[in-house]
Amino acid sequence: YTDWMWTSFVVFSVSQSTMLAVGAVYYMLFTGVPGTATYYATIMAIYTWVAKGAWFALGYPYDFVVVPVWIPSAMLLDLTYWAARRNKHAAIIIGGTLVGLSFPLFNMVNLLLVRDPLEVAFKYPRPTLPAYMTPIEPQVGKFYNSPVALGSGAGAVLTVPITALGAKLNTW
Repeated sequence: YTDWMWTSFVVFSVSQSTMLAVGAVYYMLFTGVPGTATYYATIMAIYTWVAKGAWFALGYPYDFVVVPVWIPSAMLLDLTYWAARRNKHAAIIIGGTLVGLSFPLFNMVNLLLVRDPLEVAFKYPRPTLPAYMTPIEPQVGKFYNSPVALGSGAGAVLTVPITALGAKLNTW
C-alpha cells in the first residue's frame, strides 16, 4: 500500500472508533441496559451497508466502500458495562479503551481483503452525469459592466425607497 492508505486507515480508525464509543456509551447510559452498544453498532452497520449500496448503484465497484466492523467492538463495550456492574465510569474508561484498541484491529482484517484503494480510485473514476444533471458553471462577473446589469442593479436598489415613498404618499 501507500502512505496515503495508512493515513486514511488511521484517520478512519480514530474517527469511527470515537463515533462508536461515544454513541454507544451515550445510548447505554441513557437506557441503562447492557447490550445497547451492540444494538447501536448494528444500526451503524446497517447505515454503512446502505451507503455502500448507494455507491454501488452509482457505478462504483462493490469494494469501493469498505463497511467498518462495528459489532465486535461494541460487544466488548457491552461486556465491560455488564462486568463492571453497570459502573458508568468503568464503562467509559475501560470500554472506550477496548473499543479504541479493538476497532482498528477488526478493520485491518477487513481491509486486507480489499484491493488497493488508490488503484481502485484511479481505475473507476466518477461516472459522468447525464446532461440534465450536469451542473452549469456560474457566470459570476461576466456582465459586470453591461447596461442591463447596471439597470437591474439600480432598479433593485431604488425599489425599496420608491416603495416606501409610494406607501407614504398613499397615506395622504
